[in-house]
Amino acid sequence: MPTLIVLRHAKADSPLGTPDFDRPLAARGRRDARAAGDELRAAGRVPDRVICSPALRTRQTLEGLRIDVPVDFEERVYDNDPVAILDLLRAQHEEPGTLLLVGHNPSMHRLVLDLSGEAAERFPTAATAIIEFDGDWSDLWPGIGRLTAYWTPRAR
Repeated sequence: MPTLIVLRHAKADSPLGTPDFDRPLAARGRRDARAAGDELRAAGRVPDRVICSPALRTRQTLEGLRIDVPVDFEERVYDNDPVAILDLLRAQHEEPGTLLLVGHNPSMHRLVLDLSGEAAERFPTAATAIIEFDGDWSDLWPGIGRLTAYWTPRAR
């Protein structure tokens, strides 16, 4: 049963004059990224592979998780288009059992809602949703998934 873990990047800083792509994590973001990684390990949900936006804050979030798995940095995740991201997920040829997607809002929240039909009212920084579905990655369509877990570091 394929599993998709959707993680919004941790809290970022906004230094004056810094382009959006180059925004770093704030101190709280670094703590929250570590907490999200701890939660994934405690739940036995370490992914087989990661697809991550190439933006600095998502790369730093991924580093903070402290997981050692293959990573693809994908510009389409930074572009923040939920339809393009869903197409990217459906095109997974290596068939990872568990795939972690690290990206940005509003597409991460929209993706969770579209796939599972449910989501929290908000999807704050470092929010993590786990969606399971039957079939292959090519079968990933709106409404097919089941939201089996959701947490935020701030709620723990």
